[in-house]
Amino acid sequence: MITYLLKRLVMLVPLLVGISLVTFTVIHLAPGEPVEMQTSLNPKISAAARERMREFYGLDKPLYVQYLSWLKRMAKLDFGRSFAPDGRPVIEKIRERIPVTLSLNVISLVLEMGLAIPIGVLAAVRRNSRLDRAITVFVFLGFAVPTFWLALLLMYLFGVQLGWLPVSGLHSLGSDRLGLLAWSWDLAKHLLLPVSIATFGSLAGMSRYMRATMLEVLNQDYITTARAKGLSERVVIWRHAFRNALLPLITLLGFSLPGLIGGSVIFETIFAIPGMGQLFYQGVMGRDYPLVMGILVIGAGLTLIGNLLADVGYALADPRIRHGRG
Repeated sequence: MITYLLKRLVMLVPLLVGISLVTFTVIHLAPGEPVEMQTSLNPKISAAARERMREFYGLDKPLYVQYLSWLKRMAKLDFGRSFAPDGRPVIEKIRERIPVTLSLNVISLVLEMGLAIPIGVLAAVRRNSRLDRAITVFVFLGFAVPTFWLALLLMYLFGVQLGWLPVSGLHSLGSDRLGLLAWSWDLAKHLLLPVSIATFGSLAGMSRYMRATMLEVLNQDYITTARAKGLSERVVIWRHAFRNALLPLITLLGFSLPGLIGGSVIFETIFAIPGMGQLFYQGVMGRDYPLVMGILVIGAGLTLIGNLLADVGYALADPRIRHGRG
């Protein structure tokens, strides 16, 4: 097991370098440059001034030279300075936004798992019952309804018509002068809509995965043997079947790790939440190469780590995998 993990850790480095190379090339091949974005609306800027700006940003050098220079900085966790007018280091911008996105997505993930697992197990245990059909209709609504459309509807209903909830940002004006309880309540009201919509949008898929894997496990021979021994249905479901049904969910959790940091562009843009998703969108629209590359490389690294953690979770959940690799 330890040898396997060490091999996987060593393989992460060339994989990350390969991903960064492809990403760097694709971003620079996209039409438009930061210089064009900054000077297109100013007809007084001459061609010589544009060329000096390209030289200042290092865009006048060959693409491979730019990549090698960026790769050397990335090895030191230095993603360079943003091409935005503020010129701040990319790592500082990312560090400011990560706590907001991480908090929002961790809350949504905990609620999603806390609801999806019982719903999926219940639907599998009561297969083809009225409850199972009702749950199926509910989750298919979750699949069918566009989350951004639902977000706009709920914003209009609860924010505009009823005035119960705020529709943008994380705090109200003057919230810094509130006490701890009032400040926390203000934050909770701002998070209620985005967290609820994010949870609902992901709940459908997770609960269906749980139902499908649970049904597959319940048809196995060892479940029949456990029932034949006289074990209670509760013990059969939660002690024998549930643990093996968790394996696909472990994979999904591993893939959800980048989303915890990367954020959601749609939600953070609609609700004006200053998170990583909104920052990434601003970077793409402004052709801010260092910022976009920094966020993408962090996401790629988290994806690889998520895969590794999923493999570890497989080994912990299923002794057959653990002993077979040992």
